[in-house]
Amino acid sequence: MATIGFIGIGNMGTGMARNLVGSGHDVTVFDLDTEKAKGIEGATVAASGEEAAKNRDIIITMLPAGPVVAKVYRETIRPNAAPDTLFVDCSTIDVETARVLAEEAHGDGFAMLDAPVSGGVAGAEAGTLAFMVGGSAAGFAKAESILYVMGAKVVHCGEAGAGQGIKICNNMMLAIQMISVAEGFALAEKLNLDPQKLFDVSSAASGQCWSLTTYSPMPGIGPKTSADNGYKPGFAAALMHKDLSLAMEAADASGADVAFGRAAFDAYDRMVEAGEAGVDFSGIIRGKRGVQ
Repeated sequence: MATIGFIGIGNMGTGMARNLVGSGHDVTVFDLDTEKAKGIEGATVAASGEEAAKNRDIIITMLPAGPVVAKVYRETIRPNAAPDTLFVDCSTIDVETARVLAEEAHGDGFAMLDAPVSGGVAGAEAGTLAFMVGGSAAGFAKAESILYVMGAKVVHCGEAGAGQGIKICNNMMLAIQMISVAEGFALAEKLNLDPQKLFDVSSAASGQCWSLTTYSPMPGIGPKTSADNGYKPGFAAALMHKDLSLAMEAADASGADVAFGRAAFDAYDRMVEAGEAGVDFSGIIRGKRGVQ
């Protein structure tokens, strides 16, 4: 059993923390929204982030953005953590911030991993997330069994920042694929074709991808998804927009050619600007189909 501090009990953190408690770990949670923290039955609710950081084997964070992550580690976690505490940041942030924070942690004698996730709220609740982990081999070895409590796949991607880099590359591909599937269904509809027949063919042919076979954006086609629930978010358009923003920043810094990624970013930028930030990212098909 590990003693774990968990800071950031939002839509994702809630399921993750519950799975840690359910596996028998001693979990102390903190969130600015006290009611969310209190919703983790069996966990100790800390009165502050400082309290959650003290006397823990591992501290896990799930926070909304890079500047927030940096502030919490610099002002709350590092000054209060016990020696040899392992830091695991599961937020999705920019690669450079992840690298800088890991270097700062190392300078203070701590190991820090960047471990962003894929799988959405459903994956967090079910304990089937995929973790992309950057950081030292020793830190990964210490965290691996804990991460497997919350996820079904845990991959050590390389040194600090590698987890964040893999995450934004993956989600850029996901965004492009979702738009391609949405446009395929929209075109089939305009041609008066049966969308089920398109699914039956493409799901077993060269058009096959996760956005089609597992998370179809077309209601009533394939396994039940957000599309069958009014596009209630499993992964909101605002989050996809954020991840694509990080991918574009990385592309600009590295000089990578990401023309289709940039087109996907522009599409989700328009979706968010149209007031659909809280709609599931698969809801981008509604604009393609001309329906709401």
